[in-house]
Amino acid sequence: MAKTSMSQRKTMGRVMHEYAHGELKSGPRDKAGKVKNRRQAIAIALKEAGASKYESGKENKQNLRKSKQKEATGRTYQQETEGKGRVGARGKRESSRPMGGRNAKAPARRRASPRRRTARGGAR
Repeated sequence: MAKTSMSQRKTMGRVMHEYAHGELKSGPRDKAGKVKNRRQAIAIALKEAGASKYESGKENKQNLRKSKQKEATGRTYQQETEGKGRVGARGKRESSRPMGGRNAKAPARRRASPRRRTARGGAR
């Protein structure tokens, strides 16, 4: 098997996290049943990450793109159960609406970094 990229490893980690917490389902949203077999969970993880050896390179790229879009819009089972609407807003907003914050438009305040001592001169 070829070496996987960082985004593929993150997607596989998310899918296995869903399996470990009993959130991983097989099939479309309403018809899906919980995955109880670890081997099936691994197969789903590889497929979503675009690292399956049973599909062509083109299909793998499409699968990875589809799962990244799903993660970005908050449509994974993990994000639905944990209440995260979007991924990637951390550190950019004070709080997000899905997490119960009212001031989701206010940017986060940056902390003042402590002054560092220089190696040559000691304290400034």
